[in-house]
Amino acid sequence: MSLSAFAQATRTWVSGVGDDANPCSRTAPCKTFAGAISKTAAGGIIDALDPGGYGAVTITKAMTIEGNGTLASALHSGVNGIIVNITSGTNRDVILRNLLIDGAGVTLGTNGVRFLAGDSLLVEDCYVTHDSGNGIDFEPNSAASLTLRRTSVQLTGVGVFVAPAVGGSATGTIVDSMLDRNGVGLKVQDNSRVNVFHSSVNNNTGDGVFGNGLTGSGLVLMLESCNVSNNNVGIHSNGSSSIQVANSSIIGNAGLGVSSTNSGQLITFVSNRLVQNGAPGTFVGPNGTNQ
Repeated sequence: MSLSAFAQATRTWVSGVGDDANPCSRTAPCKTFAGAISKTAAGGIIDALDPGGYGAVTITKAMTIEGNGTLASALHSGVNGIIVNITSGTNRDVILRNLLIDGAGVTLGTNGVRFLAGDSLLVEDCYVTHDSGNGIDFEPNSAASLTLRRTSVQLTGVGVFVAPAVGGSATGTIVDSMLDRNGVGLKVQDNSRVNVFHSSVNNNTGDGVFGNGLTGSGLVLMLESCNVSNNNVGIHSNGSSSIQVANSSIIGNAGLGVSSTNSGQLITFVSNRLVQNGAPGTFVGPNGTNQ
């Protein structure tokens, strides 16, 4: 077969009955995401043709991986599932859509999706589960944005962990998503601004939502129209963290509904329901009073 047949394409394909020796075309698909990525041009799309387990992959260029219309999974026992590490170029954007990312419950601290370098990550209509580390681990080394839309993260150590590396900063939007039965549902650290809308953070064994301000470097977390229930602590603001809550239900958490430690800010705006928790806790703003 000529070398031109293996030139990078803007759209490539994988199949459960494919072969990574193929050119990853529609009629001659590859078998794994890792096999397809080297044959896909920057900014291109890898599509799954049929149900299958397509394995772990490291993404080093702008890319969309999607399983539209089928059950495309990345089973990654003992290793990280999908790593994003795009260290050069512009428009370093990655989209993951309609994927099952399953760590198989192996207790080695692996992550479902780990973002190290790039400009943005969109995780849409995905299901991330069974990772002893983080479901979504977002630790950019420069300014980057994370968006979760219609995504469920369950049975992980931390459902979504946002903690920029040295020199990095993060903005995040989580909408119409569910963080359920993890150790901690959502954990955000310094140099981060994250907005959560119309989402559920439930049944986590530790904190549902944890803003952990360690260095005094801008950590703002906004929850609007969310349900935070049946966790150990519902919402926990520590140190330099500022958590702002509006139109949300904080119900049935075993310990405190809301908790502030080390001067963490917890600001309530309007129409929050703080009921049936082990103890309610107190919303405390920057002046020591409810807002």
